[in-house]
Amino acid sequence: MRFPEDVPVLTDGVVTLRAHHEGDLPALLEQAIDPVSVEWTTVPVPSSLETSRDYALKILPTNWEQDSGWAFAVEAADEAGQARFAGTVELRPEGERRAEIAYGAHPWARGRGVMERACRLLLDWGFRERRLETVIWWANRGNFASRRLAWRLGFSCDGTVRQWLPQRGTLRDAWVGALTSRQERSPQHPWWPVPRVVGRDVVLRPFDRSDVTRIVQACNDEQTSYWLSRMPAPYSREDAEEYVLGRAEGAASGDAVTWAVADPATDGLLGNISLFGVSRGHEAELGYWTHPAGRGRGLTKQAAALAVRHAFVPEEDGGLGLRRVSVFAAEGNLASRRVIESVGFTETGRDRLGIRLRDGSLVDSIGYDLLATEWAERNAG
Repeated sequence: MRFPEDVPVLTDGVVTLRAHHEGDLPALLEQAIDPVSVEWTTVPVPSSLETSRDYALKILPTNWEQDSGWAFAVEAADEAGQARFAGTVELRPEGERRAEIAYGAHPWARGRGVMERACRLLLDWGFRERRLETVIWWANRGNFASRRLAWRLGFSCDGTVRQWLPQRGTLRDAWVGALTSRQERSPQHPWWPVPRVVGRDVVLRPFDRSDVTRIVQACNDEQTSYWLSRMPAPYSREDAEEYVLGRAEGAASGDAVTWAVADPATDGLLGNISLFGVSRGHEAELGYWTHPAGRGRGLTKQAAALAVRHAFVPEEDGGLGLRRVSVFAAEGNLASRRVIESVGFTETGRDRLGIRLRDGSLVDSIGYDLLATEWAERNAG
């Protein structure tokens, strides 16, 4: 089937959007069998040249003809200056001046800014020529590449819809967000980086799936469980996997920066340190727990000091640029309070019976804070 004659060609001088053609098929197949595409999209498994042909030269032209989908091939120059297929972007109309955006990149195009340019061209065209008012974005939960692109374009991320997106016979949890025609197409909130921070005896690094076993060990530890009673008990591998994913979501939403505290020699997990409830330019709360293998060595004190330093480093220098960090501990949790006080926090008061322990008892919560000016004075020279 041929594409309708009125399929436009859109370009910004670097990226071009056009109708698909026969020459795209080998690259479409390469994209379809790429593991990233298989994990996060609904490409057929197995894919073949015929499934690519059906998609590009039958399904997409039919969608244009029926006004049920407006898909464009993305074309950009490679390192040698040759025009090359880079992926597909699409708007799927849903009526009442609404549409869904979809996009997928060929492996060579990832990380080059090609798809961001392509999506900006697509959105400009959709809002202007198709008079769209709102575009919705969906992605399987965990697809941070898709979420980062949507974030750059100004889409919100309004939460998780459980078991919503179908993929090869299963329903997967989905992120959802929206962009309106009147919004600026730029991020609505920070996406905090989680840098690798090297200390004397510890390293702070992002959590990853390799940490799951050690997280389970730490969170099933009797001492950790006693003081942090809101954690599930017993603590399962599924809980730990959710924890790892949730830490990355916290950074993406601008709410938190969470590090795994690791051994510099082995990179093995020794604990957790987090700045959460981040109010940009103002404050955050410090939280932490320690794996039994990390106790009694002063490692949590070092990790807390590194995290606090990062909190007060200006944003333009890679930190959070905060003015204040607060932290709370149960009155009887002397080990935690020693960590807090060693970093220079000042006790500010108590919330009577503010913490429930694992045995069900209620104890006072002791509050502390530390100001950026105090930290600077303490660490001058």
